[in-house]
Amino acid sequence: MNDSIRFILNGEDVTLTDVRPTETLLDFLRLKRQLTGTKEGCAEGDCGACTVLVGRLADGKLAYESVNACIRFMGSLHASHVVTVEHLAGKNGALHPVQQALVDCHGSQCGFCTPGFVMSLYGLWLAKEKPSRQEIEKALQGNLCRCTGYEPIVKAAEQVSLVRPSTLFDPLERTRSEIVARLWAMQASGTIRIGNGEDRLIVPASVQALAEVLSQEPDAIIVAGATDVGLWVTKQMRRLSPVVFINHLSELQSVTEGEDGVTIGAGVSYTRAFEAISKKIPALGRLIDRIGGEQVRNMGTIGGNIANGSPIGDSPPPLIALGATLTLRSLQGQRRMPLEDFFIAYGKQDRKPGEFVESVFVPYPAAMSRFAAYKITKRRDEDITAVLGAFLLTLDDAEMITDIRIAFGGMAATPKRARTVEAELIGKPWTEVTIEAARPAFDADYQPLTDWRATAEYRQLTAKNLLTRFYLETVGAPAKLKRFEEVA
Repeated sequence: MNDSIRFILNGEDVTLTDVRPTETLLDFLRLKRQLTGTKEGCAEGDCGACTVLVGRLADGKLAYESVNACIRFMGSLHASHVVTVEHLAGKNGALHPVQQALVDCHGSQCGFCTPGFVMSLYGLWLAKEKPSRQEIEKALQGNLCRCTGYEPIVKAAEQVSLVRPSTLFDPLERTRSEIVARLWAMQASGTIRIGNGEDRLIVPASVQALAEVLSQEPDAIIVAGATDVGLWVTKQMRRLSPVVFINHLSELQSVTEGEDGVTIGAGVSYTRAFEAISKKIPALGRLIDRIGGEQVRNMGTIGGNIANGSPIGDSPPPLIALGATLTLRSLQGQRRMPLEDFFIAYGKQDRKPGEFVESVFVPYPAAMSRFAAYKITKRRDEDITAVLGAFLLTLDDAEMITDIRIAFGGMAATPKRARTVEAELIGKPWTEVTIEAARPAFDADYQPLTDWRATAEYRQLTAKNLLTRFYLETVGAPAKLKRFEEVA
């Protein structure tokens, strides 16, 4: 059937022929299925109270990820398995080991956030046999607790890691092979179209079908992870149509590692991108770890972050500094360009009607070059960027600057190179005197705005200070760096 969305909800097959393009999974669960264990807290993917697991077939295997139901649209769920906290109940209402651990460790007080924590911990329990403290904290980045404090919850995660599915019940382990067979049967052989007029959604069957759809619907809204588009609906109350969902397209989810760099498909999530990038470009991996919480990184995509064109998007500045190349595709074929040329003005990118982002090629830094990316926010985790700076430096044997690429987000209407600063630095020795002399050049490159995240003066000073920080880190001056950070 090509006029319906089909998926598994806990243990039940669901077929929907009447679904709005902006209907969220949270509303569907609570209002239509009375599965009220999934809570609405923030409605913007920040608090994690709405966390559920979504399983999808990838390379013939079934993988589950925690996601925010409040910004996950129903059109993105075709041929997937949605698991809510209600599915964890054992016989006669027995608690799941994850739930029991939270009870034993006193990890719940008011209880509002508890189902979301349960699902995040359940996802971690399925994925990691003995997670480290760091892995536990990373899995819980996207879950906020107002009253319990996180230490009992972390202890619960450590306790339950000693209990595996083979020793106690687990609903997914018991039925995994059956679920795989059911999902294979659900996968559509053609493009799905639902609705008409102002309420239409489209789920293309392939990348070629996507190109055909966009040639007919050049103004369609393309949705991959919906980590930003979801807020257009939940916060701005916008009606979107037609909406084209692409998160299921395996052709856009490839990661190809070569000798000189890695090609990342537009549909690759931050989570998968981290796996591919963190070993070769550790600084970029550390930055990805600070993009939203685990649920946002599971949903959000590199291609979506680029195509959205936000001046405070986290991935464009470091990718521009690294010299990334973007590939666009349409029914007419492919078009490649330096990523920095894709951003024209605020809200405007070099994307022709019918084109979509297909992939981005990220070169590896040369062995002798030095790369760093710094994200400045009001809180460390799960916060929107105020300023993001990225630096790629190449020196010769005499410590002279042969090349440097500097890119910033949050400083202009688009992600932008600091070309005046670069020109001031190239050909000069990599010294503190050179850095101090180049700092005023930022005033020619950027005229930032003041908003609720930061003032223009703060942003300008921070950009200059990040150059100084990069210098101090590259020359290994811990004492000076410590004094600098204390002042900053």
